[in-house]
Amino acid sequence: MRAEEFDQIVKALRSSRGIAAKRDIAVATQQLNLAGGPVAVGDDCAAIADGSGYLLLAIEGFMNEFVAGDPWFAGWCSIMVNLSDIAAMGGRPVAVVDALWAPNEAGASPVLAGMKAASEVYGVPVAGGHTNLTADRGQLAAAVLGRASRLLTSFDARPGEHLVAVVDHRGRYREPFNNWEAATGAPAQRLRADLDLLPQIAEAGWSRAAKDISQGGIAGTAIMLAECSGVGISLDLEAIPVPPGVALERWLATFPSFGFLLSVPGRHVTDVLSLFASRDLTAAVIGEVRHGTAVSVHSSAGSAIIRDYAAEPLMQFRQAEAAV
Repeated sequence: MRAEEFDQIVKALRSSRGIAAKRDIAVATQQLNLAGGPVAVGDDCAAIADGSGYLLLAIEGFMNEFVAGDPWFAGWCSIMVNLSDIAAMGGRPVAVVDALWAPNEAGASPVLAGMKAASEVYGVPVAGGHTNLTADRGQLAAAVLGRASRLLTSFDARPGEHLVAVVDHRGRYREPFNNWEAATGAPAQRLRADLDLLPQIAEAGWSRAAKDISQGGIAGTAIMLAECSGVGISLDLEAIPVPPGVALERWLATFPSFGFLLSVPGRHVTDVLSLFASRDLTAAVIGEVRHGTAVSVHSSAGSAIIRDYAAEPLMQFRQAEAAV
């Protein structure tokens, strides 16, 4: 990697809007006094022990410009991204509910069509929700219920473990957004089986910590994982697999339809990589979990800290506060 490219990537990551947006979480957490409560806050889902495992609850809201610009896909994503949250916790989904606002039936129809298509493909029912067809604009949120017998969490990455990234490269960008879309044309059984790999990993004990790669991209998700677990993470930019024809800088800001980071002990790395490879998913060790509070990147051109959450908190969670 050339020094100029490395410097540009570092600059882009430090100024990333997708990463900065995660600071909004801290405002809600502090004002609702959630940290330190009976349910861990800061994970992909709320995990509530019920005596036979865990109930998982998650919700996603969508940017208005996304709903307006690509309403069918926004509806599809309202299902898909919630299912990713459940998988990232080692769970399997039960049902989804939605909240939809639109100015009229015509404005709501493509969103509902996208939701219906994804619900059928993934085999997860829409069990209810809220609909308003007299709003001044389109807005969308959806929540999901799931269940896990053994959790993957954001709070259990440990120094000395390897950071594994897995992304389905069999897709393309849904322009003009940085959404890597590898789901709408894929066979239903493949999509369902791919998501089921995460609970299989949790149940096998191969990993205890994971997050789905969200709007903050690979680096932003690594910062969130590090902050929740109270660890540092070093990312090797030259170890990150990138689809042909895609620039690394854009890939680092990408929100993939199937993408996860897992913290994996060395003895289980081969198991995890082999499982993903058996499904033709692209997985690799892209970094290391370390002591400290910094998330850094390195390449043959140098190394740089992207964020030290002790000095510049993002979500302001700590492992002790989030313990169940």
